[in-house]
Amino acid sequence: MKFLKHFVLGLWTIMNSLTAVMGQQDKPNVVLIYVDDLGYGDLGCYGAEKIKTPHLDALASDGIRFTNGHATAATCTPSRYSLMTGNYPFRQSGTGILPGDAKLIIPQDKITLPRVFKQAGYQTAVIGKWHLGLGDQVDKNWNGSIKPGPLEVGYDYSFIFPATADRVPTVFLENHHVLGVDKNDPIVVSYLQKIGHEPTGKEHPELLKMKNSLNHGHDHTIVNGIGRIGWMSGGKEAKWVDEELTLTFADKAIRFIQDHYQQPFFLTYNATEPHVPRMPATIFKGKSGLGYRGDAILQLDYTVGQLVKTLKDNQIYENTIIIFSSDNGPVLDDGYDDGAIAQLNGHNPFGPFSGGKYSAFEAGTRVPFIITWPKIIKKGTTSDALICQVDLLSSFASFLNVKYARGEAIDSENHWKSFMGTDQVGRSYLIKSSGTLSVLKDHYKYIKASKGAKKNNLVNIELGNDDVDQLYDLNVDKGERINIADRHAQKVAELKKILDQELTK
Repeated sequence: MKFLKHFVLGLWTIMNSLTAVMGQQDKPNVVLIYVDDLGYGDLGCYGAEKIKTPHLDALASDGIRFTNGHATAATCTPSRYSLMTGNYPFRQSGTGILPGDAKLIIPQDKITLPRVFKQAGYQTAVIGKWHLGLGDQVDKNWNGSIKPGPLEVGYDYSFIFPATADRVPTVFLENHHVLGVDKNDPIVVSYLQKIGHEPTGKEHPELLKMKNSLNHGHDHTIVNGIGRIGWMSGGKEAKWVDEELTLTFADKAIRFIQDHYQQPFFLTYNATEPHVPRMPATIFKGKSGLGYRGDAILQLDYTVGQLVKTLKDNQIYENTIIIFSSDNGPVLDDGYDDGAIAQLNGHNPFGPFSGGKYSAFEAGTRVPFIITWPKIIKKGTTSDALICQVDLLSSFASFLNVKYARGEAIDSENHWKSFMGTDQVGRSYLIKSSGTLSVLKDHYKYIKASKGAKKNNLVNIELGNDDVDQLYDLNVDKGERINIADRHAQKVAELKKILDQELTK
């Protein structure tokens, strides 16, 4: 009798273990491909005719292409903050575009998107651009352990550069340490004044292989023949080469998939394209006919193809959710003379919308948004549902049965059905932060009155600011050219009330 009891207990334990393992294997892997400054009109599947993006077009054919998908802001740091925290960026100070030496702005003691997956038993990794700050203060030792960072907010592994490619320090960090540090050549970074003896773009323009075009601050320390924002000295062996950036990140992402394909994983791949400085690998230079910006988009498309191939080679593509989107809309000349305007060749990165990066108009935040899950999502779907990147946190938390405290991720809504293509409505409204605030509800867009400049003359983008309230009917005026606020006072009052309520939460 005792033997039978132990036998049954042992069998029950084995079955429970097998059930747990099978349950883990049934969970979909998730790959979030988050790109930088890509416009609504930059992909073939969104109407581009002058540039070929076959791998991204194929991704859209395998799942859902959203026509009304949004970032929360028209610049990178605030959008990334919302993606990570589930909160609109105006809820926390210091979420504007960060310098390369900024301290971490993501709370360590609250729910984050990667922490949702970590709590659900996933292996988590971030590879690529970060731009959310590192450490607990601005002054940090770049030659030692740098934390808190990605590992402290939910990732098990990180391979990143600190901010953007046009800002120092131009180094890779793997987990807490800069790669290639030499104690005899210590790295020092400053955004206040010149340090060290490295040449700058301002003093030595003859050393630049890519000239500056605007007064954006790209005339400080020269790295790889390109002037950057900020000053850096030391770290000769640690500095990366622009042409190798994407290939390095892609290799790390592929290796992570290969090492973790037998267990559920969440991989955030933060691509640098097509953010400046656009200096693609040699094999892509001149291939698009649209200057380096177009070449960078070809490089991005190729990289996505390699990630998909890796998933297929390891037989996990069918049960992997891939989310592709951009942190904000496009900009052509953003500080470097790279042919983005001179070689535009009729290409329209903005699609049917006005504005772009930095702008409250639609091209600033309405971005490509594609989701695939071959096992579940119907192929070749187009959805007009109003969705936002801020909702990924709540939606995946609901799907994975992960709970978090009241008062956390307060702006993230569960729109799992929309993300899966079974709901064509999505959000009832969306608040967007792009200089001034705006509200998108149904087909109406309200932009709050603002005293800011109406146009960023440096980048030639209309900012959407005006000293009066604006209202647009996007069904008939996608370009936001005809302000109908004075004819629809009731609608203005309705949307204004929504915004006021959100600001008092």
